[in-house]
Amino acid sequence: MNDILPADAPLWELFENTVQSVLKSYGYQQIRTPIVEETALFARGLGAVTDIVEKEMYSFEDSLNGDNLTLRPECTAGVVRSVLEHNLTYDGPKRLWYTGPMFRHERPQRGRYRQFHQVGAEAVGFAGPDIDAELIMLCQRLWDDLGLTGVRLELNSIGNAEERHRHRADLIAYFERHHELLDGDAQRRLHSNPLRILDTKNPAMQEMVNAAPKLIDYLDAESLAHFEGVQKILRHNSIPYTVNPRLVRGMDYYNRTVFEWVSDELGAQGTVCGGGRYDPLVGMFGGKFTPACGFAMGVERLIELMRASGEPMQQSQCDVYLVHQGEAAQMQAFVLAERLRDAGLSVVLHCAADGAGGSFKSQMKRADGSGAGYAIILGEDEVAAGEASIKALRADSMENNQQRVAFDGVVDYLVDQMIGGDEHDCDCCG
Repeated sequence: MNDILPADAPLWELFENTVQSVLKSYGYQQIRTPIVEETALFARGLGAVTDIVEKEMYSFEDSLNGDNLTLRPECTAGVVRSVLEHNLTYDGPKRLWYTGPMFRHERPQRGRYRQFHQVGAEAVGFAGPDIDAELIMLCQRLWDDLGLTGVRLELNSIGNAEERHRHRADLIAYFERHHELLDGDAQRRLHSNPLRILDTKNPAMQEMVNAAPKLIDYLDAESLAHFEGVQKILRHNSIPYTVNPRLVRGMDYYNRTVFEWVSDELGAQGTVCGGGRYDPLVGMFGGKFTPACGFAMGVERLIELMRASGEPMQQSQCDVYLVHQGEAAQMQAFVLAERLRDAGLSVVLHCAADGAGGSFKSQMKRADGSGAGYAIILGEDEVAAGEASIKALRADSMENNQQRVAFDGVVDYLVDQMIGGDEHDCDCCG
């Protein structure tokens, strides 16, 4: 588990603001579910023999009432529970999205932690391939808006339960014939979750796994038509992808379309977003059949990609830094600061750590380090004249970069300067 420090905050804020903007542009509404849910919710939804349930969940017994609880390892199960509990689809399908921390006790890797953050979208009540394609195109727009390159799409269909059952039987028989090549994980999964063997990263098993029966060869006409429908929309919109017949999902509730967005910048575990269709899940939770599709992306991994792509770390704390000396100047500084905030500007007013005001030189050093575009300077001369000295800290030329402005004109002056210099975007600027 790790801290997100103030120096990292601008990149996180850029990511979060971009995500929210993109999801809103597609009509998705935010949903917030509890971090703690009943353990049975995840065991039922994820499958008792998945790695998450077997080895990775943070589960405990509530000492006050004996409830078995778990810190959420993912959010889809909680969202579906909430949809059922509150009958959210009574008036039609819903496009939902979420963000927040998840918890898995797994081996830490680059960009992956035991407390990690995800952003996800769930489209509940939509049966056609169009919503699958929309979710994929939403992701592509997000990568474009974040300036990420080299994130590629892998696509597959895992059909329905009957098709997977026929494939599963042949797959087990195939792996049994090659039992001597299976590693410990594969042997453990052979009869409980053989599809996961196809996703192995063990180099010694690659040739044998590549020759295994492919699920796509077991799909019936309806499943194939759905898969082709997704691909047709992606092709028409020039979304590049690769069909990966070995692509599966770790949770039991997926069916038909599955997809992953992968990058080579993060080492062997390069998946930054995964998703697909999960039509059976609502029924597994006791509701009537309700088709659904969604994805989840790892925020820490995408932040790593943003850094690797050279995304600038904007360290600016504020628009304006207020420098002052003397009690009268300090009182006036508070008044000006509130007026500027009323106008929508962000303002840092100098407060000395040692209780003393500090020299103008030391305060100006702090002002420059804050990343502010402007410093307002108030001293005895300024207070006596009813004026403030305003200094442009980011001016290309040092000539005429400091002006005296009457107190009542400070807000208008700074807003005009920032509009002209395109340095600020707020409600006050229209």
